[in-house]
Amino acid sequence: MKILKRDKRTVDFDHKKIKHAIEKAFKSIDKEYKSEDLNRYALEIKEELLSTYNPKNPPTVEKIQDLVELKLIDEKHIDVMKSFILYRNKHSKERQIIDRFGEFINDEKLLNILKNIRKKYDNEKYSLEDLYRKFESFVKENQTQEVYLSELIKAASELTTKDAPRWEFIAAIFLNYDLNMNIEKNLKVYGINNFYEKIKFLTEKGLYGKYILENYSKEEILELEEYIDSSRNNLLNYSGLDLLIKRYVIRSHDGKLVENVQEMFMGIAMHLAIPEQNKIYWAKKFYDIYSTLKVTVATPTMSNARKPYNQLSSCFIDTVPDTLKGIYRSIDNFAQISKHGGGMGLYFGKVRATGSDIRGFKGVAGGVIRWLKLANDTAVAVDQLGVRQGSVACYLDVWHKDIPEFLQLRTNNGDDRMKAHDIFPAVSYPNLFFELAEKDINATWYMFDPHEILTKKGYSLEDYYGKEWEEKYKECIEDENISRREMSVKDLVRLIIKSLTETGTPFAFFRDNVNEMNPNKHAGMIYSSNLCTEIMQNMSPIETISTTIETEDGDEVIVTKTKPGDFVVCNLASLVLGNINIEDDNELKDVVKTTVRALDNVIDLNYYPIPYAKVTNRKYRSIGLGTSGYHHALAKAGIAFSDEEEHLKWADDLYERINYHAISASNEIAMEKGSYDYFEGSDWENGDYFELRDYKDEKWTRLRESVNKNGLRNGYIMAVAPTGSTSIIAATTAGVDPVMMRYFLEEKKGSILPRVAPDLTPKTFWLYENAHDIDQNILIKMTAVRQRHIDQSQSINFYITTDYTMRKLLNLYIEASKQKVKSIYYVRSKSLEVEECDYCAS
Repeated sequence: MKILKRDKRTVDFDHKKIKHAIEKAFKSIDKEYKSEDLNRYALEIKEELLSTYNPKNPPTVEKIQDLVELKLIDEKHIDVMKSFILYRNKHSKERQIIDRFGEFINDEKLLNILKNIRKKYDNEKYSLEDLYRKFESFVKENQTQEVYLSELIKAASELTTKDAPRWEFIAAIFLNYDLNMNIEKNLKVYGINNFYEKIKFLTEKGLYGKYILENYSKEEILELEEYIDSSRNNLLNYSGLDLLIKRYVIRSHDGKLVENVQEMFMGIAMHLAIPEQNKIYWAKKFYDIYSTLKVTVATPTMSNARKPYNQLSSCFIDTVPDTLKGIYRSIDNFAQISKHGGGMGLYFGKVRATGSDIRGFKGVAGGVIRWLKLANDTAVAVDQLGVRQGSVACYLDVWHKDIPEFLQLRTNNGDDRMKAHDIFPAVSYPNLFFELAEKDINATWYMFDPHEILTKKGYSLEDYYGKEWEEKYKECIEDENISRREMSVKDLVRLIIKSLTETGTPFAFFRDNVNEMNPNKHAGMIYSSNLCTEIMQNMSPIETISTTIETEDGDEVIVTKTKPGDFVVCNLASLVLGNINIEDDNELKDVVKTTVRALDNVIDLNYYPIPYAKVTNRKYRSIGLGTSGYHHALAKAGIAFSDEEEHLKWADDLYERINYHAISASNEIAMEKGSYDYFEGSDWENGDYFELRDYKDEKWTRLRESVNKNGLRNGYIMAVAPTGSTSIIAATTAGVDPVMMRYFLEEKKGSILPRVAPDLTPKTFWLYENAHDIDQNILIKMTAVRQRHIDQSQSINFYITTDYTMRKLLNLYIEASKQKVKSIYYVRSKSLEVEECDYCAS
């Protein structure tokens, strides 16, 4: 038997659909029913239809619905019948709305998308009538179909509220359709019919690296094309998809869109799988974690993987030596890195202070500030293809003679000639400083010239940490031959707090906490961090060994030999905790192990802007496995950020599991590919890493023995980056920070777009406490419990209000120092705008 649909199509009759419709009517009023009764009603209606069936004039949907109403009356279900009528009328009204859209839109595919949205989404919160009213307010007569689609996207995005947050995802459905329409049109012009032809075209045009076609056959690429799952586009919200289109998917040289989002994820996966023996298997594994938004890669990796200039690392750290040649080399290194899209951390603690001697001439050195201004001007001059300004964080020790001027680099007072508004100042603190701030704030603080100490004492104060540093510091104080600058701890704290409240900086680096937990302390020292304060790895300056004149092909050439030092590189990716089923440890294990393997491959695949970075990266094979979506996952778990006891247990358990799986993964890769060069003698090898973190149960003991026996692939493994832009793509919360607001307005393309916290529901609404309303001491405690499981650091912010006094803010830093926190990023007041780090976004 056939039935006649409203669009005049005839389809096979299915009595189960009648049963389903009656069942929905019962459920809508919470009335109990027996499934066998509903099945009987449907079969009786079928029999009645068959008794009068005429193939030339099949029954209509309306006739069947009439029979359903009569059957419900016959069975004395009057209340259910009323509900069915309301449901029927509502759907009739929605069909009329689709017809009204059809007065403007003549694209059947787009009208079908509207119909699917009606079926998929709650019609109370996501009414097509509301969408039509908003759409109608934008449209004008005789506009093009492209304009109508644009206005439909805008209408859906503007309907987003804290009560109806999924409009963000509906807007993305329309935006993705627009993207695919554009790509389809462009591909016809270029004569591209499949993924292989697209990669070939992009390679010929210099938009894809040749290495993809060199490592994958046509058959393999077509197999991977088959694996691409376009339904995963539905995981993207409007803001995330809009960002991908603007910044990440590949366009032709004349600006035409060529690559879609899923092809982008697959292209990245294919690139990172190249070092593997079973490339196809791993390309699919990598694609799965990226396309399902369970993992985000660093901004440079997402931008540059699969492309000719495949610079995949986010941040770099250089130790600036105390020589003219060395300083200019560090500035040049920064310029080269900025040119290729990286951010920089520069440690200036070895550079002589203002008034120091040069070649025996006393009082002639200009100090650190003039070099910081040079770094500042380089950041402005060497931008990144006009997309964004270069960025550099400059670190100085709190005992350096130039620290008072350093603390005023960005504040509103003082001499403009001493300002550097485009760098990000960061201070390296020993724990002693905050011990004095807590117990004896009027104590004298002594500041020294590192060059003078090296000359007169034969050692560098910055080369020590902890109690050994304190002994050397006191030794310098007691030596009357060492000049010093004196200031009370209180006055120095005032300068720090003034800068924090005005600019959000300086960032804080707790050097004792960092170096005590350094798993590679046998091989070096950590002086500072990177642009976003989460990377902490051994550092040392580059040294010039010799410069000689040699003859080559009949010409004289200048050959300079240098020791590369430890020039730190960050290779980052983040687990999106809100998008992973973290309760399922097998899923967490699989995602972590896949991510660690991909990150390890970045080291070998990376294009290094300068050779020093390549040498260091291959010696330590450092990676930075981080997390985003922390507050998102916490809310989904039903825990408030300020619920100290539950939050602490949750965080401790989760990050221990992540760390265990990450170390296990690195251990397994070491069995397959070998350990990093400095493994022998490290805390990993001798077991101190596990002792310091009190990892003593049976599973940790087994892992410790395996690491000792079989090695470790990566010298540093975990680091939590800020994830500013990539958390937007993953529709989650940034890094490990609490949300600033559950609901806010964002200006985009001249219109105001509402944004909401992820998975916002009546249940999670109150669990999304605003960052400024949370006791910041709880934030410190949670950072400390996570820090036990993170060998590097976490990019965390403090959120302060106008109620904060100098003492209250200082107490946060004192507590962080005591709790063994390693670094603090920005201090963010409600009125202060700070620049989001987009380099370490991962």
